Amino acid sequence: MKVYLNGELVDKESALISVFDHGYLYGDGVFEGIRAYNGIIFKLREHLDRLYRSAHMIMLEIPLAKVKMQEAIIATMKANNLKDAYIRVVVSRGEGDLGLDPRKCKNPNVVIITDKIVLYPQELYEKGMEIITVPTRRNIPEAINPQIKSLNYLNNILAKIEAINSGYQEAVMLNHDGLVVECTGDNIFILKENVLFTPPAYLGALKGITRDTVIELARKKGIEVKEDVITRYDLYNAQECFLTGTAAEIVPVVKIDGRVIGNGKPGKITLQLIEDFRELTIRDGVAVY
Repeated sequence: MKVYLNGELVDKESALISVFDHGYLYGDGVFEGIRAYNGIIFKLREHLDRLYRSAHMIMLEIPLAKVKMQEAIIATMKANNLKDAYIRVVVSRGEGDLGLDPRKCKNPNVVIITDKIVLYPQELYEKGMEIITVPTRRNIPEAINPQIKSLNYLNNILAKIEAINSGYQEAVMLNHDGLVVECTGDNIFILKENVLFTPPAYLGALKGITRDTVIELARKKGIEVKEDVITRYDLYNAQECFLTGTAAEIVPVVKIDGRVIGNGKPGKITLQLIEDFRELTIRDGVAVY
């Protein structure tokens, strides 16, 4: 496997960064997860726009212009002969000292990894997933704004650990007011009275690229979509529920905290959106080959 590291394509074993890099020491950096389907990098421009916005928010200057970053991603894909891939772009603050001062880090590190990813087994896409809510609350936006895809994911990891310890693969995270925000790595949608709901970003949810794509697809089909407050009561009494994310795509949910959702099977709207999304992935993106 070839990895892009600061302008060079190197073997995986040679992709080395200093232990004094503040991305490693403090989670000081940003990233994007991107998917490619049949040689098309899906929503690449949207992902790069978010990457550069995240970097701007933490005052991290990415040493590549967007067009050069796009070229580097394509070159890494080609170097690994991949048509279907998960792409991870990481920009860390760079090497500094043991203090927090980001001014000590003069040269950010840029890493691009292209590989395969299987987040959930195929069975869950066909039969649906069971999830739970967990005690760990989502960081408040005034602490770490969820729109910044930073390298500090401990909040999500703690919630993931609670899900795993309870025998589940995914968990719903609530905010400090007990309102539904998102899952540990995915956005969440419910269908209620034939209206599609998803939590608004101001409550602490990431404005996911897949989330926004699903909203657009649903509206094109004439389905009303609202970004609005969702409680656990709303979750339990939803007609349908599903999760969205770059790695996960669209995953049906059939049970939450032991409560069966709808008829206990992936819903009609959910299945239609999955089909529409898969058709879109090979049409809306940047061609590699």
